[in-house]
Amino acid sequence: MSKTTAQPLVLIVEDEPAQREVLTYNLEAEGFAIVSADNGDDALLLVEEEQPDLIVLDWMLPSLSGIEVCRRLKLRAKTSAIPIIMLSARAEEVDRVRGLETGADDYVIKPYSVIELMARIRAQLRRTRPSTVGARLEFDDVTLDSETHRVERGGKELKLGPKEFRLLTTFMEKPGRVWSREQLLDRVWGRDIYVDTRTVDVHIGRLRKALSVHGGNDLLRTVRGAGYALG
Repeated sequence: MSKTTAQPLVLIVEDEPAQREVLTYNLEAEGFAIVSADNGDDALLLVEEEQPDLIVLDWMLPSLSGIEVCRRLKLRAKTSAIPIIMLSARAEEVDRVRGLETGADDYVIKPYSVIELMARIRAQLRRTRPSTVGARLEFDDVTLDSETHRVERGGKELKLGPKEFRLLTTFMEKPGRVWSREQLLDRVWGRDIYVDTRTVDVHIGRLRKALSVHGGNDLLRTVRGAGYALG
């Protein structure tokens, strides 16, 4: 399953089919998009291909362990910021410390409560993709309420189309980051829909116009040969 427009993409890495199915069912029921792997090597490939928003990673995997997968991902600049929640039957303090020191952002001991795991997933996404958990985003004099879908600039409400709203959300989650047209297509339109990259330019133009309707400087920056950024 590919990541869709508003859904955070979670990669589940679990070699036990029953556990993988339970996690997939519960996460999809909560509105997450899911990809999964049953071994460490496939997990590394999927991270490269899909760039998930979060990884739920079992420690005990065939061939390449979850600890080694975590270590490799945290060493790469491109994947180091992806939150990793480690699942393990190892309950000793030394094991928890090892998991966290390897780079895991959280450590959950099996057997675990699905409700608690969901809360931990949301806590990590609140840090990396705040709009997906209903957070209010602010940049300069612009505020975006992802729960009510309202945007204001200088206290005045702006009217944005759905694509412009998602573009602005993407930019406001990571101010200063340069997004390529392909990355924006993936985040806003979804990978399973073919859209010409020039469409991004059209909607960026609309977003610029909407942001400046009440005046103010242009907050969007065009980076030649690279894409667009906020600020």
